[in-house]
Amino acid sequence: MSDEFSRKKHTLFIANRESAEISGVTDVDSFNEEEIRAMSDYGELIIKGSSLQVETLELETGKLIISGNVAAVIYTDKTADKGFLKRMFS
Repeated sequence: MSDEFSRKKHTLFIANRESAEISGVTDVDSFNEEEIRAMSDYGELIIKGSSLQVETLELETGKLIISGNVAAVIYTDKTADKGFLKRMFS
């Protein structure tokens, strides 16, 4: 099976730069009020801003909902290592 078919669907929806709903999240490496680093099958997603909060994190379904002031969204090609939450519960 090709990598393209084994990847989880990934979407990003930002409403008024005040909240974001992300699907296809496989892990969250780190988060604080200024930056959230999440992993997907398409690479690392970095969300920068202020007063950022993780409202919902469901790794089983890949759902991440955040609130706060979103200033930037950056994708990198970094692949998933053992992230913060996986290290905590492994």
